[in-house]
Formats: sequence, structure tokens, C-alpha cells
Amino acid sequence: MRGYRSQGMMVTVQGTSIRKVIITLILGVMMIFALTAVMTSLSPKYRLSSSSINNIADNITGQSLIYLLGYENHYFTQSLPETSKEPNFTALLFESMTSINTDDPRSLLGRELPGFSIFDAKIVVAGEGTNYTNMPIESAPPLEVLLAEREASLENIEGEDSKSSDKPVTPPAQTTGDKKVVYIYHTHNRESYFPHLKGVDTSNANNAFHPEVNVTLVGKKLGEELEARGLGAEVDTTDVTTVLHKKDWQYTQSYRASRDIVATAMKDNRDINYLIDIHRDAARHDVTTATVDGKKYAKVAFIVGSESSQYEKNIKIAEELHKNLDKKYPGLSRGVFEQGGPGNNGVYNQDLSGNAMLIEFGGVDNSMEELNRTAAAIAEVVAEHYWQAEKVNGSSDGDKAKE
Repeated sequence: MRGYRSQGMMVTVQGTSIRKVIITLILGVMMIFALTAVMTSLSPKYRLSSSSINNIADNITGQSLIYLLGYENHYFTQSLPETSKEPNFTALLFESMTSINTDDPRSLLGRELPGFSIFDAKIVVAGEGTNYTNMPIESAPPLEVLLAEREASLENIEGEDSKSSDKPVTPPAQTTGDKKVVYIYHTHNRESYFPHLKGVDTSNANNAFHPEVNVTLVGKKLGEELEARGLGAEVDTTDVTTVLHKKDWQYTQSYRASRDIVATAMKDNRDINYLIDIHRDAARHDVTTATVDGKKYAKVAFIVGSESSQYEKNIKIAEELHKNLDKKYPGLSRGVFEQGGPGNNGVYNQDLSGNAMLIEFGGVDNSMEELNRTAAAIAEVVAEHYWQAEKVNGSSDGDKAKE
């Protein structure tokens, strides 16, 4: 105990009290650092976050920050290009206060309509003509519809292979040899296309399903085109729908079923570098079709799960493929979309590899001729991406991105 006299007043301070305060402060600081370390080391899907704050932060671009700094020092804005425009800070403030984006009506409707949040995907990179009114649509029919036998028109499918070979493929200067470095699979394997189905009500996209004439044909074509460009490809055609039926699982558990298939393949083949899950969009022909050099192609869309532990790598490869595809085939890619949150898978097995991707090939109205052309275009940009990565890495095996 210590006593201090000041102007006739005696102040007594307990030494033990000071020690307690100091120890409490030290322990508090240590706990804050420990808690911060634990939270930042968690997988993204387990981290605490505020979607509202994240949305606000996403909308504040580097250019917006420069304009804000420019209010105090005009020299900052001199570094901006002459074509740049000052952002609408009023709209940004309104969004931060209400969580309503004036450019996206879903931000209001999603709060009022039950189940509407399922369609709450985010456009990461918009392709030509892409906006929030023509986003990729997932068709999810009842299991009995999937298991129903439908009559399919197989004629001309083989003939369309020859019509789709518009660009002769130059024999590759290098190949992966016997190594299968690309693994192609189909989580929603029975997604089909109306031009090859008979006696089906084409007004309902949920009717475009078939056990044989479906997206697996696109996967086989993509595999052939990759092989022609020197990349060994393994195409899995497992009927995931049958797996669901045998296990008495719901359609929403499709990714759980396909995950086992992919994980087994990766365990058996350590050379697998790229994972490609092929799907079909439920949008109609005007949204999913592009004309390039006078020929019809089925458009593609790259879907990235926002809750994948490999998200940064997944989004990077999707953006790179979109960019390269857009250079060679303008308008063919609808863009890169981020999907997650309530009602969505949010991972899509993309946590299994940094080079995992989900690609929507066309929509319910596209023909195999259009799809085959697109498969060749995708094979072209994937092969270029692979060989460029090989050149950078200086390795014959490439970066497997399995960490």
C-alpha cells in the first residue's frame, strides 16, 4: 500500500490492485490476438462475416477511394485516366444504409419473397449481353422426372460431329503422353437438350432430362478435343441420378454423390490437374446462343462456389479462361458467376482442386452441333492455359493445385 498527500488530501493506492489491472490488460490483449488468429485461420465457410459489410466493401473500388482522397488533395485524381468517371457516392451511401442496390432489384425482392435468395448469384465478370436479368438458371426437377424414360432422337447427333469441326486442329507439338491430366465429370448428368428429345413439353425447362442423350455427350466431345490438343483426358459418365436413387438421396445431394466419384479418381490418378464439371443451363435459346464468324455456338458460363476453400484459385482460373475465350470467340462466354449462401451448395466440389471449374454448356434449346463447336473452343483455351502454366512452372507435370 502506498499513500500520497496532496493539498491536505491523503490518497491511498493498493499495490495489488495495480497488479491486477496490469495482468488483466495483458491477458485481454493476449486473448484478442489468439481469437484473431483462430478466426483468420478458419476455412472461409466457418468464418464470421457480415454480408452487408462485404457488399459495401466490394462496391468501394480503388478508383472510388482515390476520388475520396481527391476531395482533400486534388493531386490524387490526376493519376486517374481521363475517361474515368466520379462514382455515385449518393447511391453508395443509400446502399450502405439500406442494403438495397439500385442496379439490382433482387437486393429488395430477395428479402420479401421466400426462396428468392436461391437466385442470388453474383456477376464477377460479365460477358457480352450479361446482366442480372439473364443469369444462369438451375433446373431441379423431381427425382421421378429424372428417372422417367424418355424417347430421344439420336439421328444426326453423329453427323453433327463433322459439321462442328470448323477449325482444323494442328497436331500438338507436345503431349502429356499416357497421363490423364484433365478429369471431366457430370454432377447433373441427365441434363439434356430439347432438340434431341421427342414428345416432350418444351415450355418447361424441367422436362429437358434424359438418361442417355444428355451433357455426358458434351463431356465426351470435350475429352476428344482435349486429346487432339495433347492433353490426356478422362471422361466419367457415371449416372449420378441412379446413385441418388439407390442411396435414397435428394437431387440437392447430387454434389455429395459426385464428390465421392471425383475423390476416388484423384486418389487413383495423381496426374489429374484440372477438374471440369459439365452442366446445362435452363435458360432459353436467345440467352444461351452466340454467333461467331457466322456460326452458331452454345454459350458457356463459369460458376464458382463462394464457399470453396480454394476460392481464390477457382475464381482466378475461371476469369483467365473467360478472358482468353472472349478474345478468340467474342460473345461465347456469358461470364464468371459466384454462387453461394442459403439454398445453394456454395462449394461444388471445387475445394478438391484450385483448378476445379463448373461450366454451364448452353441451355435447353441448344443443339449438339452448337455444343460441339463450343466444346472445341473450350478445349482450345484450356489446352493453351495448361501449356502456358507448364512453361511458367518449368515442369512436365504442372501444378496440380491440390494443396
